[in-house]
Amino acid sequence: MAAAARTRVAHLLRHLQSTACQCPTHSHTYSQAPGTSPLGKTDYAFEMAVSNLRYGAGVTKEVGMDLQNMGAKNVCLMTDKNLSQLPPVQIVMDSLSKNGISFQVYDDVRVEPTDGSFMDAIEFAKKGGFDAYVAVGGGSTMDTCKAANLYASSPHSEFLDYVNAPIGKGKPVTVPLKPLIAVPTTSGTGSETTGVAIFDYEHMKVKTGIASRAIKPTLGLVDPLHTLHMPCRVVANSGFDVLCHALESYTAIPYSMRSPCPSNPIQRPAYQGSNPISDIWAVHALRIVAKYLKRAVKNPDDLEARSSMHLASAFAGIGFGNAGVHLCHGMSYPISGLVKTYKAKEYNVDHPLVPHGLSVVLTSPAVFTFTAQMFPERHLETAEILGADIRTARTQDAGPVLADTLRKFLFDLNVDDGLAALGYSKDDIPSLVKGTLPQKFPVRWYKTIPKGPLMLFPAAKHHRFLLLCRIQHILS
Repeated sequence: MAAAARTRVAHLLRHLQSTACQCPTHSHTYSQAPGTSPLGKTDYAFEMAVSNLRYGAGVTKEVGMDLQNMGAKNVCLMTDKNLSQLPPVQIVMDSLSKNGISFQVYDDVRVEPTDGSFMDAIEFAKKGGFDAYVAVGGGSTMDTCKAANLYASSPHSEFLDYVNAPIGKGKPVTVPLKPLIAVPTTSGTGSETTGVAIFDYEHMKVKTGIASRAIKPTLGLVDPLHTLHMPCRVVANSGFDVLCHALESYTAIPYSMRSPCPSNPIQRPAYQGSNPISDIWAVHALRIVAKYLKRAVKNPDDLEARSSMHLASAFAGIGFGNAGVHLCHGMSYPISGLVKTYKAKEYNVDHPLVPHGLSVVLTSPAVFTFTAQMFPERHLETAEILGADIRTARTQDAGPVLADTLRKFLFDLNVDDGLAALGYSKDDIPSLVKGTLPQKFPVRWYKTIPKGPLMLFPAAKHHRFLLLCRIQHILS
């Protein structure tokens, strides 16, 4: 029974990893060029890619000198309406002015961007003829700026050309982009380290993304002083994203189990599975979260805690940016995309909003109860990092131990109690499942699932039934 359960988990995780639309912003390949033909059944190599990072209190004031060193003459500064009135943006503008850099401000970034908001920013970038970009804000701002830089550098491309397949064409980026400096003001997405731009595709009501090593920021300026301006609930929800980035990348399918092995290195996905280097960053980020997240939420003036979480965000970004994530993120997109009336506390927005970190972490106890069957030792290790006493725990108890540890962690941080608290009911399960399921079902994936009670269902129905059980568990 245990072996059969591990096999089911392994196949589901591998399926999520290999299907672009299951978790369209985290499970895609960076290069989706056709013609992949395996050299062997599984891969034998992994590689690391990350933006240049500079960390330090007050480091933002160097941005003008950096742009001057790059030879920039006409810069686009992107942010959102709220941040445009706060010190981080003012510091950037002062630095640009001091160093004689001409710039224009775009402050219409939408929190949780859509294809429409992306295209507005792209149009601004095309008209501006900029030779460099600065993004000041959270993941929404950094991702919007990445997209604007890409399409302004490729002005004849259609919007869906670079969007991940199957929603878009998933074309590889071959045009040179302008320098982009990212100044993160939240501690969650790690977008300053990755080549990902996430958005809601409104026509289909799904979350997807653009992904390419080419759109990674040239430089990330990680300035912990900016975290002092974050409201407590924003700190919490951003921290949950760090938590799940670390947990998911550490418990992802190992790179050596991913298939097919690419015939050309350009076809090797950046999110290639857990690996020895990503593991180091993921575990270190998790230790920081365990030590500092509660402090950072409860005391806005705790510079040590908020600074540490700012670093943890970048560390986890390096980890998941090269390993990938799995079910928590895969299930989060319909949770945020199908939101009805819920508005998160302390978010100054004019539309219903489930913050990304919240949508990810709510499923985590149920998800890791399930995935622990595959890598119980790693699940117990992470539970211990988060405070569990595992001295008498058995490997078969790894899932419940980690799940209970996560529930306590979330309870201590006053997290909404399940999807019902966000306005969902059991009537919404079909829509949530539909939003989570991949649009393609590789038959070979299901053929290898061991026989058992769940195999009473045909292939696609088996996958749907499995997710149905997970979501029912989360709602109950």
